[in-house]
Amino acid sequence: MLSDIVEVLACPLCGADLTAADDALGCLAGHSFDIARHGYASLLPGDAHTGTADTQAMTDSRGAFLGAGHFAPVAEAVTDAVSRTVGEASGCVVDVGAGTGYYLAQVLDHLPGHTGLALDISKFAMRRAARAHPRMGAAVCDAWRTLPVRSGSAAAVLNIFAPRNAAEFQRILRPGGVLISVTPTAKHLQELIEPLGLLRVDEDKAQRLEDQLGSRFERVSSTGVEGVTTLSHEDVSAVASMGPSAWHTDGATLQVRISALEEPVEVTFSVTVGTYKVKAGDDSTPTAGS
Repeated sequence: MLSDIVEVLACPLCGADLTAADDALGCLAGHSFDIARHGYASLLPGDAHTGTADTQAMTDSRGAFLGAGHFAPVAEAVTDAVSRTVGEASGCVVDVGAGTGYYLAQVLDHLPGHTGLALDISKFAMRRAARAHPRMGAAVCDAWRTLPVRSGSAAAVLNIFAPRNAAEFQRILRPGGVLISVTPTAKHLQELIEPLGLLRVDEDKAQRLEDQLGSRFERVSSTGVEGVTTLSHEDVSAVASMGPSAWHTDGATLQVRISALEEPVEVTFSVTVGTYKVKAGDDSTPTAGS
């Protein structure tokens, strides 16, 4: 793991700085965490539960679908938002719920002076993320607990189709840092939802987002990204199998439903990319675990 990445990591148990030795990370309190041969660090506490983590199959589907460029306009919008707000400022770009590291890798391509840290609860996702970009590190962690990141070390936090821990986002951001959030609208994948029995986007999602972030962050800009992508049956299978719907659909039934669709099928992607900053007067840096 890159030394520049280790320098932003913190012990998930006590919040102390981590240092690397051989194939492990450790803190002065004696807590130790393995660095897997695939290149990612395992920073989950011993009592953590990984039941909601993406499986190998889900990760493979995500890698195939995103790698084909179907959501490239979303990645471009995220990259533009980060580039406009971060500029030459120092600090790591931390992607919480990073999956395969696809979006973070796109951002790093346009920010040559920055490193990136991918965080996710899925070890299968982190295997891919650890190799997604030469300036990216990866660590398995639980986004709902204290993030294994030093306070005030992130120039930007990415939160793309992922859990939102506002208190921790605020803690790890440096003064003036930005949070970039991507959430789907009700139109997202609308042509597939009913035919395939996929989960619908919550009609109150926008309000819930503001409720989750509003006490600590203020939105400074919002951009809608919408378009149509042409999918083969294989692509449809990948997009249906890479997200939360995979936990609620039977694989065999899903394939039967996909085979009934015309091929290719035109599918809408529709998301909102929001840029947030810590509210004025609330930009003090909390300590880890606070």
